[in-house]
This record gives sequence, C-alpha cells and structure tokens, in this order.
Amino acid sequence: MSTMTELEVHVTGGVDTHKDTHVAAALDQLGRTLGTESFPATAAGYRQLWRWLTGFGTLDSVGIEGTGSWGAGLARFLTANDVGVIEVRRPNRQHRRRHGKSDPTDAISAARAVQSGEEHGTAKTANGSVESIRLVLVARRSALKARSQTANQIYAVIDTAPEELRARFHGQPVREVVRVAARFHRSDIDSPHAAAKCALRHLARRWQFLDDEITELDDHLDQLTTSTAPTLVALNGAGTQTAAALLVAVGDNPHRLRSAASFASLCGAAPLDASSGRQRRHRLNRGGDRQANAALYIIVISRLRWDPATQAYMNRRLAEGRTRREIIRCLKTYVARQVYRAITTDLHPPDTIQIKQPELAA
Repeated sequence: MSTMTELEVHVTGGVDTHKDTHVAAALDQLGRTLGTESFPATAAGYRQLWRWLTGFGTLDSVGIEGTGSWGAGLARFLTANDVGVIEVRRPNRQHRRRHGKSDPTDAISAARAVQSGEEHGTAKTANGSVESIRLVLVARRSALKARSQTANQIYAVIDTAPEELRARFHGQPVREVVRVAARFHRSDIDSPHAAAKCALRHLARRWQFLDDEITELDDHLDQLTTSTAPTLVALNGAGTQTAAALLVAVGDNPHRLRSAASFASLCGAAPLDASSGRQRRHRLNRGGDRQANAALYIIVISRLRWDPATQAYMNRRLAEGRTRREIIRCLKTYVARQVYRAITTDLHPPDTIQIKQPELAA
C-alpha cells in the first residue's frame, strides 16, 4: 500500500517578474507551498529556476506575471523546455490592501491562480515571425508619434515667428513647409527671424528623417505580414497595418485561443453578460486588446464604404430599428470570426483547420 510520501508530487510554479530578478514559488498538487526563491533574470538564472522547480517533482505548469514584458525571456525559455506557461494578471488590489504585498506573496498568488483555474490563458511564445512584426510595429508607432510631435512644433514656431515667416507659411501643408524650411541656409542667429529659420530648418530635417524611417519600416511590415499571413492581408478591408495589429494580438501560437469567440473576446468585440435577477442583458466589452479592436473597426468601416454585401446588411438592420453603432458592433464580431479563420489558416498546417465558414451575423 502506497503512503503519501511515495505519491508523485505534481508542482505548479508561480513567478513574480522584475527587471533584474525573478521570484519563484512552488506549490504541490494540494496547494501547499514547497518553497520560494529568487533568481537572476538571465539565461543562467532561467535554467536555475527551471531546475529548482523540477527538483520538487513533476512540473505541470508555471504562472508568470508579465509575460509580455520582463517575463518574456523566462516564458520563451520554459516554453522551449515543454513547460506550460500561463499568463497571470497582477493580484487584486483589494487583496493586496488586506494582506499586504511582497514578491514571494505575489509568486505564490500566481501559482494559486493557475491551480484554481482562475488564470488559464496560455502565454504567447514570442519566437516567430509575429514577434518580428510586433518589434517592427513598436518602432513604427514610436516614429509616427515623433513625426506628429515634430509637425506640431513646426506649426507652433510658425505661429509665433516674425510676420515675414508666418505669412510665408500660413495655410500650407506640412510637407510643403518641410520642403522649403529644410533648405534654409545656416546663418548667424542675430535676430528672432534668424532664430526662427534655424529652428524650422532643424525641425524640418528631423521630420524628413522620421518620414523616411516610417517608409522603411512600412516596407518591412509589408514584407513580414504578406509572407506570414497572406490570407489575412487578402481579406476585404484588411491591410498591412490592420493585419499587423491583429497578428500581434494573437501571437505566434494562435492555438492558445480555443475558438473564434475567444479571439473576439480578446479583441473586445464580444459582448459581456451583465444579467442580474430577472434582468437578462449583455453590455459592451471595453476591455481586450484595443489596437486589435481598432483594426476590426477599420475593416468594418472600409467594407461599409466599398462592399455591397456589408452595405446591404447595414440597410437591412437599420430598417429593423437598430442603430448604426449597434450594427457596427455586430459586424465587428462577424469580422473577428473571419480574421480568426484567416490567422489559423496562415499560421497552422491546412489539415489542422476545422473551422466552419462564418455567415453574416444577424
């Protein structure tokens, strides 16, 4: 007859991630804490953490807080070693106020959230072409923001410049202002007029540099998205930017999402149940990935402008008494199903796809 000490120990790990160190906790299958330990956030530290967890028994899964930031390296390492990685949100603030906060406590909470089933979302693997798209998209968004700030600064200088310069550029588009101002010659700054020309020259050349950078990044994104997800890019109303945002939301492992409904929820395009007592209703989902939600909105608006089938659907639902905003929400859910099918087609072998062709939502 087997005793408790002879039974195999199944370990659930939890990790509270930081920039320089990660704090790990190990629980057995009964929820008892086996230990907590701190490890450096390096390749060697990841190996030490993995060996420490497996030293207690069979490692089932690890819940990691911050898999998209400081925990990304650890999540990639554990995934490569066939360990199930679960993405864990930060602990509830009310719980923290009642019980305090510490790194070991957060690590234990992460492990308990996995054991209880409260957190069950598989983390992104971040080891393929979609991760490459995400990184290029980060650089593009930063350059786009900087170019907009530079354009605003150009117009601010013009608005307060001496009358000669202000009248010269009044009402002109930014590209024309940049084309002229970038060719201003160097001169001694001996007056506000000369200082304004100097400022415009530097700002215009900065705008040109950022514009060239955005063009180069757009070319990279176009190549990456076309080669990674040709079916998605070919969808009616989709393009490079929308496809990139949707791919980044899903990650390199779309199988972590159980269904098209799960993807719609991830994008904030699925209504949430808000029923109580005799009242049965759903409310708008204001969560989810807002970049992906915006991408779905762009696809819907594009189809409303150019697609006869979508226009006919809009007219039919308007005649039924629906508002335009309600119809757009229905269309976003429909588009989410199409997008999910396209992504799983592109990122999975064709023989593994078993998803029915969606029909236009009623």
